[in-house]
Amino acid sequence: MNTRKISILLPDLRGGGAERVNLDLAHEFAKAGHEVDFVLRQARGELIEEAQSAHSVSDLAVPRVRKLLPKLVKYLRTQKPDVLIAAMWPLSVIAPLAQRLSGHRCEVLVSEHGILSKQYGDWGLLHRLFLRSSTGLGYRIAGHRVGVSAGVAADMAALSGMRRRAFEVIYNPVPARPDPDPSALDQAERLWPGPSGARILTVGTLKAVKNHPLLLRAFAQFNRPDAQLMFVGDGVGREDLISLARDLGVGAQVVFAGFQSDPTPFYITADLFVLSSDREGFGNVIVEAMACGTPVVSTDCPSGPGEILEGGQYGRLTPVGDVKSLAIGMKESLAVPVPKDALKQRAGYFSPERAAQKYLDLISPES
Repeated sequence: MNTRKISILLPDLRGGGAERVNLDLAHEFAKAGHEVDFVLRQARGELIEEAQSAHSVSDLAVPRVRKLLPKLVKYLRTQKPDVLIAAMWPLSVIAPLAQRLSGHRCEVLVSEHGILSKQYGDWGLLHRLFLRSSTGLGYRIAGHRVGVSAGVAADMAALSGMRRRAFEVIYNPVPARPDPDPSALDQAERLWPGPSGARILTVGTLKAVKNHPLLLRAFAQFNRPDAQLMFVGDGVGREDLISLARDLGVGAQVVFAGFQSDPTPFYITADLFVLSSDREGFGNVIVEAMACGTPVVSTDCPSGPGEILEGGQYGRLTPVGDVKSLAIGMKESLAVPVPKDALKQRAGYFSPERAAQKYLDLISPES
């Protein structure tokens, strides 16, 4: 095997989805015998210690992204990686340009983890023009282009004006978590306000794009006195959701459990997982729930949930923003859940080993 130095460019290592994905990939690259260096615009974030314990970390110490290009050019000239992986716009368009300007020959792979046209859709005309022109240039001069779902890849192609076949789809890695110890399960059990049978769970940051008000309204319309709804996660929308639950008359049935570093005990003790988002780049939490054998209902939002659930084969999909359909989907899924073994088998398709090998097949075909 030809050992390669793989540099992964990220803004930082906060505990977000894209950062977690790239750290999981890095661990697999290292297992395959490659050297990994995280190149961070700023060396900070909840995941920094985990990265430093297993890989090298280079801090470019750039407070503003517009000053990143010269620092990255210098890094490439001095450190000379074999591969540069850059995740998330605008890093995904700066990296290919930096490689050209550095004069250092290395493979450049760029990836996107969200639907940029939606994410920046209300930023104004000038920003949209800059987004299109920058992706049109950056993606073209990159060696490889990856979207974490078919919807993300299609959006990348449309933004850049390139053909769809120029983009690869590599689904996010979702590691299997070890079985929680009994004390963790007991702690999760104590947070549920009632017995099992109609426990509904959602996991994620409490922010607008997740459309948690939709879930609360569907839960209220569900109109089952023994039902319970738990939010695992925190964010700026917490107080508004608490107020809405009270206004809907379901405050006593709703629990806000806050951020949990390992939500596995909550997936296991729940009867149903629900994702109510307006959009997702992929939807790791769906795979996490399935890995625990927990049935899933999700909005059929762009773009990951429908792909993970294979059009509804592994869980119910409901229209985005449709309260009635989500309530019906929750009711039907509790009544006739998808078998646990089928859910776990599907979740295994998104293993870190499989995802990392797909990246290595692009950047290091001989591995």
